[in-house]
Amino acid sequence: MNLSGTLAPEIGLLSQLRNLNFMWNNLTGNIPKEIGNITTLNLIALNANQLSGSLPDEIGYLKNLNRLQIDQNQISGPIPKSFANLTSIKHLHMNNNSLSGQIPSELSRLPELLHLLVDANNLSGPLPPKLAETRSLKIIQADNNNFSGNSIPTTYNNIPTLLKLSLRNCSLQGVIPDLTGIPELGYLDLSWNQLTGSIPVDKLASNITTIDLSHNFLNGTIPANFSGLPNLQFLNFESNSLDTIPAAFEPPKTVIVLLSENPVCDNPARAAGLCQPKSVSEAPSGQGPQVSIDCAACSTDKNYEYNPLSPIPCICAAPLGVGFRLKSPGISDFRSYKKAFEMDSTSVLNLSIYQLYIERYTWEAGPRLNMHLKLFPNNTNLFTMSEVVRLRHLLAGWEITLLDIFGPYELLNFTLGSYEDGMQNLLCTKGCHS
Repeated sequence: MNLSGTLAPEIGLLSQLRNLNFMWNNLTGNIPKEIGNITTLNLIALNANQLSGSLPDEIGYLKNLNRLQIDQNQISGPIPKSFANLTSIKHLHMNNNSLSGQIPSELSRLPELLHLLVDANNLSGPLPPKLAETRSLKIIQADNNNFSGNSIPTTYNNIPTLLKLSLRNCSLQGVIPDLTGIPELGYLDLSWNQLTGSIPVDKLASNITTIDLSHNFLNGTIPANFSGLPNLQFLNFESNSLDTIPAAFEPPKTVIVLLSENPVCDNPARAAGLCQPKSVSEAPSGQGPQVSIDCAACSTDKNYEYNPLSPIPCICAAPLGVGFRLKSPGISDFRSYKKAFEMDSTSVLNLSIYQLYIERYTWEAGPRLNMHLKLFPNNTNLFTMSEVVRLRHLLAGWEITLLDIFGPYELLNFTLGSYEDGMQNLLCTKGCHS
């Protein structure tokens, strides 16, 4: 809504408030401690503003809170230990701020926590070994912090629910611990650290898609069994001290393998095709299929357009535009998971699969996956207004649950287009004037 100004302390008087959502505005100032008085809160979404100051301890009073999103602000200071009292919290998204100090080990007491996103802050000290005691944690994303001189806790091998461990550029030292005790691990990024020793040869989980160990001080050989991981997409060993490629290392051609700036690349005969430097930013973006040129142009005054996926050719319809971002996906290449995403998201939205058109998708820093979607009515020109309201409610209220491999998502925008006037009329009360 392009709102500016501050959050007044009087917001704490809204004693029955459940959802506090000001994401993607221009709010400044501190988060008022009085928010801790609203014990009915399920959701705090203040991400993508210009908020500063520290996180109030009083947020820890909110035992009904399910989701806290304060990412993409200028918030500083420590993560309050009182957050250990958020016994209903599932999503802690605090990335891209200036938070400092240690990650509180007390967070291990959170029984429902699924996603801990604290990347791109100024956090320091040791990673808390006690995080291994969490019951449901699926994502630890703590890239771009400064845990200087510390190692990866060996206890992280005992997090049975963990799907993603991302500790890129954290100044970590020591060896890579045995991670074979994580049965569902699908994404491992330990790049840009000071890790030493050899790469553990123990077998990783079969559903792993991404292993990035680049820019460390690892030596020895590449584990031959890495090439047999059935879902592997991306394997990066660049800028280490690896000197051997085992004869049994034969990854499928679909797997991107990066090996440049290792001693083994001095033997071009054995390392042929694996030692060409490439950039991680080359993760492929894409766009959806285009409309057949055999269709006549749709009426522009009604914002109609063709759905390239419709089983009825050349039917003009008014779509809803959806800006959608995966905040911590467990994949490196979306192409092989595009169909799964389409089936999953249309199922939870109760749409036919051809009603969802992925117009384009682009990888961003994080890495995060930004998508522009269009939702089309079911073989007719327009959605009913009740259907527009239903879809907006599901997407804007995090009422849908995607497959774990896609991680948490956020709604960037919901463009009404042809439905804007109808929505205004629907929301209008007796006080409205034309």
